[in-house]
Amino acid sequence: MPPVKEPVQEFFSIGEVCALTGLKPHVLRYWEGQFRFLSPAKNRSGNRVYQRREVELIQLVQQLLYVEKYTIEGAKRRLDELRKSSEQRPAAREALRAATWRAIEEELQAIVRVVQGREATEG
Repeated sequence: MPPVKEPVQEFFSIGEVCALTGLKPHVLRYWEGQFRFLSPAKNRSGNRVYQRREVELIQLVQQLLYVEKYTIEGAKRRLDELRKSSEQRPAAREALRAATWRAIEEELQAIVRVVQGREATEG
């Protein structure tokens, strides 16, 4: 999984969203049909333009589906609960933090493997 970065700009292309989340474009397009809040505008060229808030929600959906193992229907219900309780944005931010920590852990594990490999060849 690539390092997760917090979005700091306001508008993102589908390629930038993919780089931020590690998702493939076809997954984002599929999610657009499943989650009503995901409907990015299109620019003059017809390319999708995601707003920062949509990127945060994509990261929350990713957390619900891939980490917490919700089904699509379960994730929809959970997102609706979060929205009704005004907890959606904090939950999205927490999903970003969790993804960041997972990416850091994966990078550290990769570094440990490299160091252990060098020690094995030198020792």
